[in-house]
Amino acid sequence: MKFYFAPMEGITGYIYRNAHHAFCGNNVDKYFAPFINANLSESFKSRELNDIFPENNKDINLIPQIMTNRAKDFLHTSSKLHKFGYEEINLNLGCPSKTVVTKYRGSGFLAKPKELKEFLDEVFESKVTQISIKTRIGMEDPEEFYALMDIYNQFPIKELIIHPRLQADYYNNKPNLFIFEDALKLSKNPICYNGDIHTLIDYQKLIERFPTINTVMLGRGLLYNPFLICQINGKEDLDKNQLWEFHNKIYTDYQSVLFGEKNVLFKMKEFWHYFGHMFSNPDKYVKKIKKAQKLYEYDAVVKSIFKEETISCL
Repeated sequence: MKFYFAPMEGITGYIYRNAHHAFCGNNVDKYFAPFINANLSESFKSRELNDIFPENNKDINLIPQIMTNRAKDFLHTSSKLHKFGYEEINLNLGCPSKTVVTKYRGSGFLAKPKELKEFLDEVFESKVTQISIKTRIGMEDPEEFYALMDIYNQFPIKELIIHPRLQADYYNNKPNLFIFEDALKLSKNPICYNGDIHTLIDYQKLIERFPTINTVMLGRGLLYNPFLICQINGKEDLDKNQLWEFHNKIYTDYQSVLFGEKNVLFKMKEFWHYFGHMFSNPDKYVKKIKKAQKLYEYDAVVKSIFKEETISCL
């Protein structure tokens, strides 16, 4: 089984990615970078550059992700990424955010199948890099997916990563596994499953239903439990020391690159929104972390949760 780490904008940048790779990298086949908004600029924004710069991703199999509905922008940005040595680019057709969708980008591009087909014609003809696609199954109706699959099957997609929800679902409702089952039968391209693998039991249920799957992408599940793939592979017996060291690497690395306590706290508050799920009774501690205005206040709360609570995912 191959495992991929899905991107989460604002959280899974190179600081988080390097920490995760240090502890669990042998269990992750590909890390996907948070999306870059493609354009015709000759340079990347500093934040984007830092995230995809090879020196910041040593020994990590990183796949940059692009969001756009303009083929020229995609090709121009892909060419810049190719110069850094990236041989695969991922096209984001999955983001359900309304601010993205109203511009017909992310999953919003699925509402324009004719334009999507023309876009793919142009970008695949160029052969700048290999292209994988992360997609939802449509905008409002699951039946939309069959027309989309007809389009996808016309191109040599490196991998089709399917999150079997509609854009309208956002992250609510359950993934539509009936549509995913049809996708496995219909696709001419390799398929990767993505969606709601938050626990070992979730993974086992998926594999029981789809025993032919050989690639799974995890997103929020790995933010809730960064060691989930290790547990799936039966390689880790978690203890607090590992979690403490993982937290401390992220914490100290943010302090080394960010200016001011406020910026470090902002990042760590985002981190604990997910990481708190690792503990048995995290709510009161996470609330205190959110209220912390100084690092010494934050440090005190973190020491308390590690001392007083047990790990909940064992």
